[in-house]
Amino acid sequence: MDYIYLHGFASSPNSAKAKYILEYFAQNQIKLEIPDLNCDDFSGLTISRQIKQVAANISQNSSVTIIGSSLGGLTAAHIGERFPQVKRLVLLAPAFGFLSHWLPTLGQDIKQRWQQEKYLMVYHYGEQRELPLSYDFLIDANQYQEQNLQRPIPTLILHGQQDEVIPIQASRNFAQQRSWVELIELNSNHSLGNVIPEIWQALKILSVN
Repeated sequence: MDYIYLHGFASSPNSAKAKYILEYFAQNQIKLEIPDLNCDDFSGLTISRQIKQVAANISQNSSVTIIGSSLGGLTAAHIGERFPQVKRLVLLAPAFGFLSHWLPTLGQDIKQRWQQEKYLMVYHYGEQRELPLSYDFLIDANQYQEQNLQRPIPTLILHGQQDEVIPIQASRNFAQQRSWVELIELNSNHSLGNVIPEIWQALKILSVN
């Protein structure tokens, strides 16, 4: 089994969560790939580009488990829908319906300015500075709808009940409509930073199965 971890939006392979998970896999002598989804071009980021980047490293005869955080979780779900090599998903606070949650926080004026000026300055947590993001990100993201995710891949979702970015109801709705999805609700926020032992326990179960 091959394992891939996909970091979240405006994050990087050096995020705290990515490092914790990489450490767990290293302790258990399991190889984990963590691609940099920024590709040295955060401005040109799209979900389509992320899918293409990850898919290019999935061999035809491999069996893959993808662990995805936030937007990386949404990307992982769509990769799993398209590629039969993906046998299992672990989604950490996946960004289901993220446009409906994120865009209202921007406000209509900023959204219109983004469309007109083609770029929006976004704080990038990995770079610790603001970077421009192309409006193409929004156009591309509109095509990735959760109702299209119907392939019965064994899926484990871990989501914080106090998630301030993606409400846990988004994962509840997703799991309720798919019998192959298990949802574990945690006493945490979007970062899941205080429940790393619970995440490790879930990964431990997966790595021995």
